[in-house]
Amino acid sequence: MLPVLHVLGLVIMIFSGTLLVPLAVALGYRDAAIHAYDGSLAITLVSGAALWLATRHARRELQIRDGFLLVTLVWSVLPAFAGLPLMFFLPELSFTDAYFESMSGLTTTGATVLSDLDQLPPSINIWRGFLQWLGGMGIIVLAVAILPLLGVGGRQIYKAETPGPMKDAKLTPRITETAKGLWLVYCLITLACILTYWAAGMSLLDAVMHSFSTMSLGGFSTHDASYGFFDSPLIEAVTMVFMLIAGINFATHFLALRKRSFEPYKFDPEARWFLIIVLGSCVALAVFLWLTGVYPDFFTALRFAAFNTVSIATTTGYANTDFNLWPIFAPLVMLLLCCISSSAGSTGGGIKMIRTQLLFLQGLREMVKLLHPQAQVPVKLGGQVVPNQIVVAVLAFMSLWGASVTVMTLLLLASGLDIVTSFSAVIACITNTGPGLNQVGPATTYAVLTDFQIWVLSVAMLIGRLELFTVLVIFTPAFWRK
Repeated sequence: MLPVLHVLGLVIMIFSGTLLVPLAVALGYRDAAIHAYDGSLAITLVSGAALWLATRHARRELQIRDGFLLVTLVWSVLPAFAGLPLMFFLPELSFTDAYFESMSGLTTTGATVLSDLDQLPPSINIWRGFLQWLGGMGIIVLAVAILPLLGVGGRQIYKAETPGPMKDAKLTPRITETAKGLWLVYCLITLACILTYWAAGMSLLDAVMHSFSTMSLGGFSTHDASYGFFDSPLIEAVTMVFMLIAGINFATHFLALRKRSFEPYKFDPEARWFLIIVLGSCVALAVFLWLTGVYPDFFTALRFAAFNTVSIATTTGYANTDFNLWPIFAPLVMLLLCCISSSAGSTGGGIKMIRTQLLFLQGLREMVKLLHPQAQVPVKLGGQVVPNQIVVAVLAFMSLWGASVTVMTLLLLASGLDIVTSFSAVIACITNTGPGLNQVGPATTYAVLTDFQIWVLSVAMLIGRLELFTVLVIFTPAFWRK
């Protein structure tokens, strides 16, 4: 335990340095939040240093067991420090709400308890977006470089000769080199996003903030109306392109950049189906909204259906209209998409497309075996056989995921929320999407919820972002057994 706390102290100290970003923005704009960062930086730095010094004699190489605990502690503790600037600038904001907002940022969820975003100082909005950008890159490195070493995560299914761009040999031989390569790709695409937004008509501040939340698939905005504020088909089209890019495995982007070729996308077993399902759903929902009279013509329906479907399916959470007012079929389809669409190794949440594919293939195999009980029917992905233990692991993950959704939905129901709000809020948080339906729709905030409900959803964001097993394993007796 002490060696883990020693590393945690170092992480907290490093995290304190990120507060220099909003501080620099506050100094540049001379905004009202300029004094919110001094104390936050000092508290974070001193806390990390104290923990690091107190445990300096316990240094040793971390084991796999330590890795689970460290990852969970980092993602549980950092939101408490990340929420300090919000509490200092908004004294009426409770610790519960500040923790929820920063947890939503770092897990790239995008659910917010804040309103009057247009009136917030630039530095506060940049801090919210920067948290998502940091969380997005943290998730990529976690998924591609760290979780596989712990034996969990979407990337685990590429083991045992399963093809895919996320295998160690396909990237670089060292984790540090892999992380650097992914950082480079992430930064380059983010820069391209900023410049494109700026050219499309956003202010520089909006371009930076929305690039942070677009590339992280986080969904925080500087405006209460989200993308309805811009009312620009061009900006929406640019956003959809970058959301789709961020929804594809960043290891594939890394390989494509290194090889200077589009070939890695061709062999990525997730990318093709990700694009087919999401874009196909855009057209299908546009037809539905047009035929049901929500919009007067197909192209208007396509504009709003495409933007909101891509946004929710990629677990971003932007909105250019209140889709909560659409016939319930459409937003429910969008919530289904946010559960299954994003690729492993992307900044998106949910169960990931790779697991969706394996579940589908396993279902087909079971139907074949009903007709031919003695037949040997392997599950194949990308032309390669997927070992049975990986299929079993995916089934176990889905069972645990479904149980988690059920339990947390029941807790919210018991606390007084209606079924649509409860279920959609849990789905929106455990998939790290953001807006749900009814009381937590895109035109409202999570501030309407009680502290208990906020904490339930904070846990949902955490376990959803860390692939469930990473968090839940530390609550098993075997984990603490010597």
